[in-house]
Amino acid sequence: MRLNSLKPAPGSKKDRHRVGRGGGSGWGKTAGRGHKGQKARSGGFHKVGFEGGQMPLHRRLPKRGFVSPTRDDVAEVRLSDLEGMKATDIDLASLKAEGVVSRKVLGAKLILSGKLSRKVTVKGDVKASKGARSAIEGAGGKVEVVEAKQPPKKLPKKAQEQPKA
Repeated sequence: MRLNSLKPAPGSKKDRHRVGRGGGSGWGKTAGRGHKGQKARSGGFHKVGFEGGQMPLHRRLPKRGFVSPTRDDVAEVRLSDLEGMKATDIDLASLKAEGVVSRKVLGAKLILSGKLSRKVTVKGDVKASKGARSAIEGAGGKVEVVEAKQPPKKLPKKAQEQPKA
């Protein structure tokens, strides 16, 4: 066998479909476009959803709902997920390391779901619901949440102005 003698398997390659090349081809005259009309003409296509000038369906229906762009930033963690973890000091880094939460999340919140029978210490920026907090403390653990400092509130412009002497 030589490289110059290689050919594709018979029937695997078909000729290109050439429309508008005479009646003998089977695709002559109108070239598969039918008779007249917008789609028969060159450049005769309209945008997706166009309904001939009638108000299109996507504009007739009301807008509804909202998808928050930050909905995936804080992950929910069940107490049953903590039960299966190896670490006893739990923070966001340990949750990411053990694959309990995605590496993309910016925070986590513990929720009361499942049972926790071992002693764990929750630290850092991992928040806990009231039920989850009581369940952790009931199992002998601690929740040490560091509260984020709020920036000082700005006073209205009138209060900032000093009286003229």
